[in-house]
Amino acid sequence: MLIARVMGSAVSTAKDPSLVGHKLLLVREADATGEPTGPVFVAVDGAGAGTGEVVLVATGSAARLGEKSREKPIDALVVGVLDSMDIDGSDVFRKD
Repeated sequence: MLIARVMGSAVSTAKDPSLVGHKLLLVREADATGEPTGPVFVAVDGAGAGTGEVVLVATGSAARLGEKSREKPIDALVVGVLDSMDIDGSDVFRKD
């Protein structure tokens, strides 16, 4: 799984029928503090995430194991919204 920050959303009216009804998010891989570090990519929202939130993203074949993504052409799935992270007992991220 990756840590990522939701940067926004994407709308696609022409898409594979199995993706109808799925919210598409634009996310960037992030470091342990939630600061974006990587390129923007598209992930299907499986956790009700919103812009600015720090999330967990399953990628590759793991992204197709979720209840909402099974048997669908999904390569990245938001599987959780992070509330906090700590490393060695120190808070490095806490949701506002």
